[in-house]
Amino acid sequence: MITISVCMIVKNEENRLARCLDSLQGLWDELVIVDTGSTDDTKKVAAKYAGRVYDYQWRDDFAHARNYAFSLAQCDYIYAPDADEILEPASRRKFLNLKQTLLPEVEIVQMIYVNRHAYRTTENFEKDYRPKLFKRLRTFQWVDPVHETIRLQPVVYDSDIEILHLPDSSHANRDIKILKTVAQKGVRLSARLHNMYARELFIAGTNQDFREAEFFFRKSLQDAARSQDEQMEALCVLARVNRLGKNYAEFLSLCLNGIAAAPCAELCMEAGDYYMEIQDYKNAWDWYENARNTPAILDIRCQEEFPAKKLALCQELAAASEK
Repeated sequence: MITISVCMIVKNEENRLARCLDSLQGLWDELVIVDTGSTDDTKKVAAKYAGRVYDYQWRDDFAHARNYAFSLAQCDYIYAPDADEILEPASRRKFLNLKQTLLPEVEIVQMIYVNRHAYRTTENFEKDYRPKLFKRLRTFQWVDPVHETIRLQPVVYDSDIEILHLPDSSHANRDIKILKTVAQKGVRLSARLHNMYARELFIAGTNQDFREAEFFFRKSLQDAARSQDEQMEALCVLARVNRLGKNYAEFLSLCLNGIAAAPCAELCMEAGDYYMEIQDYKNAWDWYENARNTPAILDIRCQEEFPAKKLALCQELAAASEK
């Protein structure tokens, strides 16, 4: 049977932490809780479960904080939950069974992440596989009978364990603030973070968030090393920024170039919103219909929920204008 270190980073989670840890009872052999600067009673709650709570000076870097927490682990595997996650009894039993039967060759176990809450910032899904259990020390192995080489890809097991994500509020302000700060420092965001920044803006960003992201995405659009996907993400953000600023000439140029290169629901929605603003309901209707029949690249609602609502509004306004 494997041993498990549960490693958590927490901040101001007094209302959620006990719920999370109660759902994990019996799973851990070691509990590592790292507090990143709570001002509530999070550390008191944590102390009821963990022998020691570690302090960490926050530096706007979740990866660094998690690496510190992982460095404190001593067991065979590390499980990394957030305080707003829980395991329901059926999944807890599956996890306990996995603990007794997991083959030592497995280095990563993926679990099904379930969003059942309105507060989503980067996800367009209700269920999605995520790596959640990690072998602490990796064993390198030679493979192939001739021209042998070291196996570099980890051995991954997709379990049927479900993790419920139950936040009390949106993390959008926090996440966008960190991404904006990193971008303003001149750090070149990875393709993954580039995508998440754009998605977070479309799913949860305010108009001001879009305006403050303009410099980064304008620079990104001009970066020849960025992929076509990243260029389209930048183009979508800049189209929104220019529509909000009523810079219609540049807005139309961005929309037309983007739609010609790789049509997406986001740009179709932007075009529809532009025609709504100038009260051209026929063209608005056509673009909202296009949005319904064009894949979204950042926010699935631009392909489903939003055009349906705007089509109804468009019909209502067009009828009113004819009276």
